This record gives sequence, structure tokens and C-alpha cells, in this order.
Amino acid sequence: MTYVVTDACVKCKYTDCVDVCPVDCFREGPNFLVIDPDECIDCTLCVAECPVEAIYAEDDVPGDMQQYIALNAEMSQVWPAIVEKKDPMSDHETWAAVSGKFDQIER
Repeated sequence: MTYVVTDACVKCKYTDCVDVCPVDCFREGPNFLVIDPDECIDCTLCVAECPVEAIYAEDDVPGDMQQYIALNAEMSQVWPAIVEKKDPMSDHETWAAVSGKFDQIER
């Protein structure tokens, strides 16, 4: 099992999770983070660090967010690794409570 970044991260991109990851499995896109399923060691440290609760165990991803499982796997092969915490996106507070943002992901 791996962990998956989902909807709440889109257009927020908090990176508290990156700071605690012992294996540097996060990848950074323009407005979203993903987890490389081949690198994730299922340690769960990132889950508690996410201020918008965007990270789920693969088996616990809500039904309406199942597409994020494939997206994390796909984009983790394309986007570069992120290994240090950065500031969230400038308008993160506006987007944090918005749901259904899959179509807002910049690839």
C-alpha cells in the first residue's frame, strides 16, 4: 500500500508533508504535489502533517477521488522531487476549502 495526495492539495500545495518524509517520495507539479508509489514506504508521517487532510492511504481514498491514485503514479514519473518545505501557493487560503478541483491540476 502507498499513500496518495488528493483533491485538497490542488492549488494549495502545502509542503509540510515533504519536510517529514524520510525517503523523499514527493514530487512537485505547478499547483499540486504527488507521492511516488514506488518510493513511499507507508510510514504515515505525511498524513498528520497535511493541514488540509489531502493525503490518504491508497485503500482509504474516497470513492469520488479514486482518479488521484493513477494521477499520483503517472505524475510521479514526470515531476521533479521536492525535498524541502516551501511556502504554499499565494492564494492557498481561498482554495483550501474548495472541493472537486481535479480539472484545475496543471500538468
